[in-house]
Amino acid sequence: MDYQSVLERIAQDVAPLIGSGTPAAYIPALADVDPRQFGMALADLDGTVYGVGDWQVPFSTQSITKVFALALALAEGGDSVWDRVGREPSGNPFNSLVQLEYENGIPRNPFINAGALVVTDRLQTLTGDASSELLTFLQQESGNPDVGFDAEVAASEHDHGDRNAAVAHFMASYGNIDNPVPALLDHYFWQCSIEMSCADLALAARFLSRHGLRADGSRLLTRSEAKQINAVMLTCGTYDAAGEFAYRVGLPGKSGVGGGIVAVVPGTCTLAVWSPGLDARGNSVAGVAALDRFTTLTGLSVF
Repeated sequence: MDYQSVLERIAQDVAPLIGSGTPAAYIPALADVDPRQFGMALADLDGTVYGVGDWQVPFSTQSITKVFALALALAEGGDSVWDRVGREPSGNPFNSLVQLEYENGIPRNPFINAGALVVTDRLQTLTGDASSELLTFLQQESGNPDVGFDAEVAASEHDHGDRNAAVAHFMASYGNIDNPVPALLDHYFWQCSIEMSCADLALAARFLSRHGLRADGSRLLTRSEAKQINAVMLTCGTYDAAGEFAYRVGLPGKSGVGGGIVAVVPGTCTLAVWSPGLDARGNSVAGVAALDRFTTLTGLSVF
């Protein structure tokens, strides 16, 4: 398949939507990002990358990093992480506290903020330095040693992170957080501040299309564990719009409020798309449309 031509066609088709939506305003460092940007990249199984638009421009990955943290927690500690976090869609906003009280401090899934905090807490216990461990992994898998933290974004998240702190303390009161909450929050904010381009993300996520195999051919996850992550991405990866995303796109995907989305075609390729304008549920307007066009034009989906 001529992936480059497909991406160029998609860029033309979604051009009227670029600039639609609103960049994330609750994190000041993200609010000023130019919404008229769009990039898309595809990495095939052997690491060849195709791209269009702003596909090599670094952006704040935000919640997309939750996928990689979960993979490392599974790789380092096995299925024990599922004792502390569920695998069901939440149906509530990603930063909600409501369900935690009803469900005794156990988050619905690893991709809402509460669940991601539990995963980061688990990774911190397993490695002693969750954010650095994650950054090193992303540098290695993307092949880009310049992938790094954005100190301004991390500070902005810290200064406006009262709800995340409330969520973490609430779960700690139920015994579902092992590490000191302030230290956990620091690692979580640094994790969310990691900057990557679409090319970096598509390459870094290849292990999910390669059934758990890393870029160097070594095994990070079992086939079953890779399947588990892809399944949870499909059902929970786009906040409380996962059903609509599955309906329109038909691929496992994980979005972030920086405007990025990573998506997986198991056994074939990975995709990353970025455009900062978000819809009301926190997903990139042009990004979702681009992935919709990709599966329509190529016929590649999990259905």
